[in-house]
Amino acid sequence: MTVPVRWVLDQPDLKLTLKGGAAGLGREINLALTTELADPAPWLSGGELVLTTGIGLPTSARERRRYLQALDENNVAALGFGTGLTFDEVPPELVASADELGMPVVEVPLRTPFAAVVKTVSTRIAELEYDAVLRASRAQPRITRAIVNGGVQAVTAELGRSLRANVVVLDSGGTVIASHPRNLDVATVNLVRGALTPGAAAGSHQLDPGITVSQQTIGVGGTSYGVLAVVSRTPLTFVDQVLLGHANSLLALDFDKPSRLQEAQRQLNGQALGLLLGDGQNLDPVWAQLAQAADGRGRIRVLVVDAESQAALVRALASITRTMESAGYPVFAHTAEAQLTVVLPGFETADFACRLFGEVDGRSKKGLRAGLSGAHPVGRLVDAVQNARLAASVAERGGMPLELTSLAGSALLSFGASREVLVAVANATLAPVAEHDAAHGTELMASLRAYLEANGHWESAAAAMAVHRHTLRKRIETAQSLLACDLDIARVRAELLLAMLAGTPGVGN
Repeated sequence: MTVPVRWVLDQPDLKLTLKGGAAGLGREINLALTTELADPAPWLSGGELVLTTGIGLPTSARERRRYLQALDENNVAALGFGTGLTFDEVPPELVASADELGMPVVEVPLRTPFAAVVKTVSTRIAELEYDAVLRASRAQPRITRAIVNGGVQAVTAELGRSLRANVVVLDSGGTVIASHPRNLDVATVNLVRGALTPGAAAGSHQLDPGITVSQQTIGVGGTSYGVLAVVSRTPLTFVDQVLLGHANSLLALDFDKPSRLQEAQRQLNGQALGLLLGDGQNLDPVWAQLAQAADGRGRIRVLVVDAESQAALVRALASITRTMESAGYPVFAHTAEAQLTVVLPGFETADFACRLFGEVDGRSKKGLRAGLSGAHPVGRLVDAVQNARLAASVAERGGMPLELTSLAGSALLSFGASREVLVAVANATLAPVAEHDAAHGTELMASLRAYLEANGHWESAAAAMAVHRHTLRKRIETAQSLLACDLDIARVRAELLLAMLAGTPGVGN
């Protein structure tokens, strides 16, 4: 811990006066000491407030300037010069040199003991160190909770807030995994990348007077998972380093979760999903487990993937698993008869399903087609699976997942079985109208379709056909007689319209 020279000058009890070197008031003091050596510089390590009465001060102005210059070259923070004993005032050559060097020279009056200055500085540094330790003791539990509740990003954010600094986690290839703030600018990230020392377990680099990059490698047992780096205005203190090391240890443990445990959890989730899709009894504990996959409102979505080969399905499962886990979601996946069923949180959109599917390699994707259900309560898992299977059955092979809700208005025409029924209705019912048009050159079929699409509204249908409504009415009466049905019944109109939309040879679309 350190205190700036400015703070020492501001202590009224000391009655100190700045005589020169005002440009260096921001210099940090880590120790106050007394010495009367003619050349104390070799015994100093930097950051000191040197107190002297000038007993050993050289006699010539040139040597006195050199005295202060030597202190400055050894990074001494400031010189406190006691007056009233050896000197009645601070020598003017020291004042002039202080202004040139930007190194503060402070007058200590006779009534202020050097011991009082030393005690004031020492007490303040001790207070700051205590505050730092207290802050760290409060931050460590928060960082620990963060890894449990929010993973890597939460730990990064908590460390950044505790250190009041920017923090970034890079993987082994230099890609940003997490950062604080979350939208950390590219320039700062590039500073970190440029400051990294390959192979070093830890390091600190002061790039500019206001930029220090401290780094630690995240690793366990010789395996490196990346780098944790802090970008701060000043070098990290010992206590800050403790917090950095604590966060690094937690990240290493998180990255090094045993793969066997993850695989076992995936298998358990898959077996639970298989039980729920079967006919098992007393499945309340299994339903409770599946609830982990739901969103905050207890809803789920289901993604179903059909594959032409088991090998393609295995590769798709591996890719989807990686993407799900990287997003922080538990993996509930079940495979059966070349079909993969995956449970997603209900709030996720079709874009996330496309992202899951989009990570599958191109060769495997060519043999896959996928369907996505709408959001359902967990208890309606089977309904969600059926909906996803329907969507998958008409999805384009090799394309993105098809969401069932996107089929609204065309669902019956999309599925083979229902379309076959509609085509059969068209062949059996609409043929007389088509034959009449072919024999007489009329437009009964087109007029009938316009009438049905207008839901029986004469004005709208006539406008669509560009004929008078009386002309349209006569055509519909002729078509109705050929069909031998009552077009005033809404159900009859609906079935005929669907049959027309399905289309048959000789009928048209």
